[in-house]
Amino acid sequence: MTILTRRSLNRATLERQLLLRRADMPALNVIERLVGLQAQDPDPPYIGLWTRIEAFRLDDLTRLLYQRKVVRATLFRGTQHLVTAEDYLWLRSLLQPMLDRWQKGAFGRFTAGLDLTELAAAVRTALGQDTLTRPELGRALTERWPGRDPVALARSAQGLLPVVHPPPDGTWGRRGTTPFTLADRWLGRPLVDAPSAHGLILRYLASFGPATVKDIQAWSGITRLREVVEPLRPQLRVFRNEAGGELFDLPEAPRPDPDVPAPVRFLAALDNVVLGHADRSRMMTDGQRRHTIVEAAMTVDGFVHGLWSIKRHKSTATLVVRLFDPLPRGDEAAVIEEGSRLLRFAAAEADNHDIRFTPVDDTL
Repeated sequence: MTILTRRSLNRATLERQLLLRRADMPALNVIERLVGLQAQDPDPPYIGLWTRIEAFRLDDLTRLLYQRKVVRATLFRGTQHLVTAEDYLWLRSLLQPMLDRWQKGAFGRFTAGLDLTELAAAVRTALGQDTLTRPELGRALTERWPGRDPVALARSAQGLLPVVHPPPDGTWGRRGTTPFTLADRWLGRPLVDAPSAHGLILRYLASFGPATVKDIQAWSGITRLREVVEPLRPQLRVFRNEAGGELFDLPEAPRPDPDVPAPVRFLAALDNVVLGHADRSRMMTDGQRRHTIVEAAMTVDGFVHGLWSIKRHKSTATLVVRLFDPLPRGDEAAVIEEGSRLLRFAAAEADNHDIRFTPVDDTL
């Protein structure tokens, strides 16, 4: 059985994630290809698309949200994602068992003793044909269950039934009280019955493979997928990683030469390319991993080499690049060039741009 090295897995993932070269592709197609974008905060999905699409503009995504072609909702791993409307219609029901567990784990102690079916029905009644903010929904539910935590009741709704968060929530620079509305009302269509997870697994492998069963589970939040993957084995290629783990992949999926050059990339915070595997060694070291779950990463030669953030002071926006190790000879110019592009995109309003390098404080 062929063994795929860490570097081979890195290049295969970067190719499928559109991180070896920017694509001339509509944003909607990229979101579909990636099976969604992590969207805990409003700005990272824009960065994630900018780093993958040639000539991407802010309005390319904002327009899709207002056109209801893309929605923001609680999905994979019980976290906020942007997905295409077409994918949401089948994904939501497929992920329902996982979201039931998420609600119980996150808010079970606040909803103990409540009939969750009754709670879901009360949410649907409260929303009706309206859009309510999270505080408004919480207040409506505490009228029915006085003394309960309104935040926990409202947030439970994200797991108990299909709700989405319509714009301007989720658009560039817009943070505030999260609006809730019923998904079928917003999209004008009912959800479809949950299909087999086979389709989701194949979509994942196309975007993140080659991968282990544990990788698929870590990305999706769905457990016990071994028994779902096994029937697919005859139509998949099987490899081994350097630790001996079994990797599954689509037969015709691209697996570039491990020496293919990988450009510098500034990834979005919590980009799924750094979260989408249980074993993240194809992108980073174990020491770097704990940083990338809270901070945006920068890659050099395809691997995490630093963290980045943009600091604003008066009329100047400074890109602060915190390095795990000194940059290899010749790479500083590439980092500055790509960093300057990032500033022109993400801090276009600033009169002055600057880039500053500093080491990562790894004593945290």
